[in-house]
Amino acid sequence: MKKVTYRNQFSKVLGVSLLIGLLFSTSLFSQDETASAGDAAKGKSLFNQNCAACHALNKKMTGPALANVEERLSEEGLGKDWIYAWIKNSSGVIASGDAYANKLYNEYNKAAMTAFPTLSNADIDNILAYTAAPPPAAPVQTAAVAAGGESNQSGGLSNEIILGALVLVFGLLVMMLFMVNKTLRRIAEANGVVLEQDSSKKNTPIWKAFAQNQFLVLVSVIMLLLGGAYFAYGWMMQVGVDQGYAPVQPIHYSHKVHAGDNKIECKYCHSSARVSKHSGIPSLNVCMNCHKSISEYTGSPEGPSQEDLANGYTNEFYTGEIKKLYKAVGWDEENQKYTGDSKPVEWVRIHNLPDFAYFNHSQHVSVAGIECQTCHGPVEEMEIMQQFSPLTMGWCINCHRETNVKVEGNEYYDKIHAELSKKYGVESLTAAQMGGLECGKCHY
Repeated sequence: MKKVTYRNQFSKVLGVSLLIGLLFSTSLFSQDETASAGDAAKGKSLFNQNCAACHALNKKMTGPALANVEERLSEEGLGKDWIYAWIKNSSGVIASGDAYANKLYNEYNKAAMTAFPTLSNADIDNILAYTAAPPPAAPVQTAAVAAGGESNQSGGLSNEIILGALVLVFGLLVMMLFMVNKTLRRIAEANGVVLEQDSSKKNTPIWKAFAQNQFLVLVSVIMLLLGGAYFAYGWMMQVGVDQGYAPVQPIHYSHKVHAGDNKIECKYCHSSARVSKHSGIPSLNVCMNCHKSISEYTGSPEGPSQEDLANGYTNEFYTGEIKKLYKAVGWDEENQKYTGDSKPVEWVRIHNLPDFAYFNHSQHVSVAGIECQTCHGPVEEMEIMQQFSPLTMGWCINCHRETNVKVEGNEYYDKIHAELSKKYGVESLTAAQMGGLECGKCHY
C-alpha cells in the first residue's frame, strides 16, 4: 500500500511539474512574440520617412493601402519572410517568378517599388506594427468650437457689464445735474430772485448772422474749395489702384499653408519669374506633383486655431478644396490615374499693371535678386492672396531711388559701375543713378 501511495504522489508531482513547465514556456513564448511584434511609435516614424510618399494606410496611392497588410498577406499564404524580401528587394522577388509579386506589379501599372536594403527586419517589424495599430481618434473640433463660443460669450458678457456700468454712471450724472438745477431754482425763489426772459429782443438766426459776417463767409468758401480739391485729387489718384484687392478664387489656395507652414519656395510654383517677364500662374500639373500623394489635409497636430475655425478653415474645408483640384485635372483618386476629363480653372487675376507700363520679373528676381515679399508682401502669412503694394508709378520710382544695385560679381556692371561711381562720387549706385528714372525704361 505504501508503494502504491508513493507512486501516486510521484505521478501527481510529475503532472504538476509538467503543467508548470508548459505554462512557463507559454509565457516565454508569448513574451518572445510580444518582443518581436514591433514598436508602432518607431514604425510610424519609419513609415513617414520611407513609405508615405507612395503609400497610405487606408487608401490606394502609387502603391496599395498598407493598413493590416501583414494580416492580409497571411491570408494569401505569405509570411514575414516574404515581406522582408519584398521590401528589401522587390525587383528580385518579381524576377524570381513569384506569382503574388507579379500580380501586384501588374496591378499597379508596373511601377517599380524602391528597394530598402538598409531596413533591418526589426525596422520592418516596427513598420508592420504601425500598419496594424488602430487609427488614432480624430480630434474633436466641436469641442474647440464650443470652447471658442464660451470664450466669446464670456468676452461679450464682460463688455455688456462695462457698457451697463457706463450707462448707469451717465444716468446718475444726468440725475445729479437735474437735481442741482432744481435746487438752484429753489434757492433763487427763496431769495426773491425772479428769472425772466427779455421778450423785446428777438434772437437772430445763426444762418443769418453767419451770412452777415463777410469774413466768416470768405474763410468758409476758401476752406470748402481747398477741401473739395484735396478730396477730388485723392479720389482721382486712386483710379486704377487696387491695393488690398483680394478676390475669391474658384479653388481656395492658402499661401499661409503652402509658403508658410510647408515652406514651399515661391519660385517652385511661379518658376517663370526667373526667366520671363511674367511670374505666371502655375499649371495644375505643378499642384499634382504633391497632391497625387496628399489627398487630405491633416493640419497641425494641435488642430485648427480659433481664428481658422471662426473663418471656417477646418481640415475638412481644405480637403474639400483638394477634391476640387482632382475634379479639375480629372484625377481618379481610387485608381490613381487621370481620366482625361479635365476642366479649366478660371483664376481671378490679382496684380494687373496697365498695358503702357513695362515690368520684367526676371530682371528683378534673377538679376537684382529682389525677394518676392518686397513687392508682394508677407505672402507666407496670407490665407487669401491680396495686392499688398499700390504698384503706382511713384511707388516704383521711390524704389529705384532707394535701392542700390548689386554689382558685386557681375561682369556686366563692372565698367559702367566704375564710370558712374566716379561721376557721382559714390561707392554704390542706385537704380535711379543707372537710368532707372528714364521714361523709356518703363514706357515704350
